[in-house]
Amino acid sequence: MLIKGKNYRTIWMEGNTIQTIEQNKLPEEFEIISIDTLEDVAKSISTMIVRGAPAIGAMGAFGLAQAIQKMAAPNKQEIQNVRDFLFQTRPTAYDLQHGLDFVMAKTLSESDPHTMKQIAMESAQAYVDASAEACRKIGEYGNSLINDGDKLLTHCNAGALATVDYGTALAPMRLAHKNGKNIFIFVDETRPRLQGAKLTAFELHEEGIPYAVIADNAAGFYMARGEVDMMITGTDRVAANGDVANKIGTYEKAVVAHENGIPVYIAAPISTIDFTCPTGNDIPIEERNQNEVLDVDGHRVAHEGSTALNPAFDVTPAKYITGIITEQGIYNPGELDKIIHK
Repeated sequence: MLIKGKNYRTIWMEGNTIQTIEQNKLPEEFEIISIDTLEDVAKSISTMIVRGAPAIGAMGAFGLAQAIQKMAAPNKQEIQNVRDFLFQTRPTAYDLQHGLDFVMAKTLSESDPHTMKQIAMESAQAYVDASAEACRKIGEYGNSLINDGDKLLTHCNAGALATVDYGTALAPMRLAHKNGKNIFIFVDETRPRLQGAKLTAFELHEEGIPYAVIADNAAGFYMARGEVDMMITGTDRVAANGDVANKIGTYEKAVVAHENGIPVYIAAPISTIDFTCPTGNDIPIEERNQNEVLDVDGHRVAHEGSTALNPAFDVTPAKYITGIITEQGIYNPGELDKIIHK
């Protein structure tokens, strides 16, 4: 992704140190932080220094590999303990489990401690590189859906900052813009943490893609006026039946889009599809601190006596989804079983 004219990945390794962009400080401040301990890896995920399913998966893969480097003599139980510790940081994002299990399986295929450490780091890097490549391909497939002059709606941030690079929902938009298509993006602000206003707007601005931030409850207004041609979002987990869990507010946008005849596409790498999860009802939904709703950037906006409920995600049933854009192609939500056989 371009930031101030320079290409960055969201997460990368320098030696045995993880480097990542501190997303909580964007857009006001661009800071790269170094992560050297297991506790800081977990904190980076739970406090949303890094967020977005593929980016969380990458952080988990690097974090597990980094922890293995520090073990005197890696063994299955010790590696399993680290894996379980990291997994509980953000339970909804399936990529986290996918990244952790990928590194764990590759590492445990060896028995020599020195070789295990080497394989852990190599497999983590391979996982992260493959994740970035998957998003690049999502951009290619998704771009085929976008016409010159289209106005698109997206919710939350599913750009490069939510992945290793390119993004999921934003990848097709990046490529469409690069190919000279005249597009415009409606960017939902995304309460309560404002990832749309803070992060998606930041990315689109840096890439020079035309956009406007809108209040979350304004999306239906523009849909009803015929000003939205397509909705594209990312997702944190796709169930086997095509139901998707994404940032809270996605469900209502998809329903309104459906009522207005607007196609709804979900952009997601195969690693986000959980074939062991039958339906969206089986996806665990993270409940976050109520102060995220009661406060805005640390300033209380609700009445002092108020309490709040703060589900981080909701589930959009497959019937509201036109297609799921993956690195293997675009699938009808009811046809995901075809992916298994590829």
